[in-house]
Amino acid sequence: MTRFLRASPNAAFMLLAAYFVVNFLVRMALPDSLERDEAQQILLSQWLAAGYDTQPPFYNWLQYALIQITGPSVFAISLLKNGMLFAAYLAYGLAARTVLKDRDLAIIATLSLLTIPQIAFEAQRDLTHTVAVVFAAALFLYGFFRTLAAPTALSYLVTGIAIGIGMIAKYNFVLLPAAGLLAILFDGEWRQRVFDWRLLLTVAAALAIVAPHALWLFDHLALASGGTMEKLSDGSTTISSQILEGLLSLVTAILGFSAVTVVVFAIVLRGNLWRALSAGNRWTALIEAMMAIFLLALLLLILFAGAAHIKDRWLTPLLLVLPLYLCLKIEAAGLGNALQLKRFAPIAAAIMIAVPAILFGRVASAGLTGDYQKLNVPYDAFARNIADEGIRPAAILTDDTHLAGNLRLHFPGIPVVSEDYAGFAPDVAWSATSPVLVVWRKENGAAADTATELLADAARFGNGRPAAAPDLHRMELPYHYGRDGRRYSISYAWVYPAEE
Repeated sequence: MTRFLRASPNAAFMLLAAYFVVNFLVRMALPDSLERDEAQQILLSQWLAAGYDTQPPFYNWLQYALIQITGPSVFAISLLKNGMLFAAYLAYGLAARTVLKDRDLAIIATLSLLTIPQIAFEAQRDLTHTVAVVFAAALFLYGFFRTLAAPTALSYLVTGIAIGIGMIAKYNFVLLPAAGLLAILFDGEWRQRVFDWRLLLTVAAALAIVAPHALWLFDHLALASGGTMEKLSDGSTTISSQILEGLLSLVTAILGFSAVTVVVFAIVLRGNLWRALSAGNRWTALIEAMMAIFLLALLLLILFAGAAHIKDRWLTPLLLVLPLYLCLKIEAAGLGNALQLKRFAPIAAAIMIAVPAILFGRVASAGLTGDYQKLNVPYDAFARNIADEGIRPAAILTDDTHLAGNLRLHFPGIPVVSEDYAGFAPDVAWSATSPVLVVWRKENGAAADTATELLADAARFGNGRPAAAPDLHRMELPYHYGRDGRRYSISYAWVYPAEE
């Protein structure tokens, strides 16, 4: 593998392209059921909006555009995710080439993204908005470093595009360019980049991309921020306990994000890691300043905004740079040598084999382990049984976003409404031949009680016309890759308009 990686300047990118093709094929081989974030994307692809909920809409917009071409499908979900992840690795590799002189270290830096669990595994398993911010952060690092090393109008433009994308990918992304801007103020030469007229290209590109969502955000600030603040806070009765929990969660998040990467570099360096960390140059000083500013912002959030739960994936915009930072340290210490790529290549290869194997195995082995995943739930069988009843619903209503997305996947062309997104109000022709299908369940597969409020809400499709008594049913369906006798329960009801 080492010989292949050195065979051409783009060999690492070709290897990564093959890797993401394999991940795409693995996802296609798994059942047509959806993880939580995947289901949300399928559900929200029914309409285009400047904003939807607590997450900015960049990934939603891309998924919407692709689904307009392919229809709601696992193909569309997997194609976008793997395409965007590959683009992120590509941008990161270009950033590495910009600041590293040693070609082997640039390869190691690029492939070392595989050592970050949140990017290598969790992003493949389910995450969507985090995938978008990984791409935005990698593109920003490339544009930003390129602008500092050899500024051109294009590098300023790329930086602005990355900032715009990042700010509508994840709100916490804003800390990355802010940290970068503050960090270069400490360097006399780089400080001049701020006063270059080409910075107007950066600002214009960022504003053009952000503007549609920013206008929406101005009118929906409570909606966009409410859920995030609830996740950050733990409702502690004392300030001291909240601060302590917040600091502990921050340390845990940093370790969770970076520990594997640091261990891998320790193995590759064979005892020289501390020596490398004690070295530095202009680039490492810049990154260290950015890290300090970013972490200071998080500390202020803990101390003054009541944040008590910092998650590791929230650190993605900043800590994404960690592998590149470590490679810069190695180069600054003069420790780069040909053996490092030889040691690192088997680790990268092992991860590339393990990730798709685990993604497939955790679902395919459910019958043996008894640990059923969301992809084991037989939504396709439910849809087939509904079709066999010979009734085409005018609309489908549920109070569960994850369930709603899966129903949208298996009932193409039929509006699916979730109580979590009640603002989506499709024009539905409710009649005696086209009733509303109301669906509910318990996520653990147990039989669900009657959803009284949900059933009553089905009358919303009648334009004031009352509903008849619901026709209640329940299906007990075998899991994908399940054991004999294990069943998943889904309850549903046909709701017709009352006779006049």
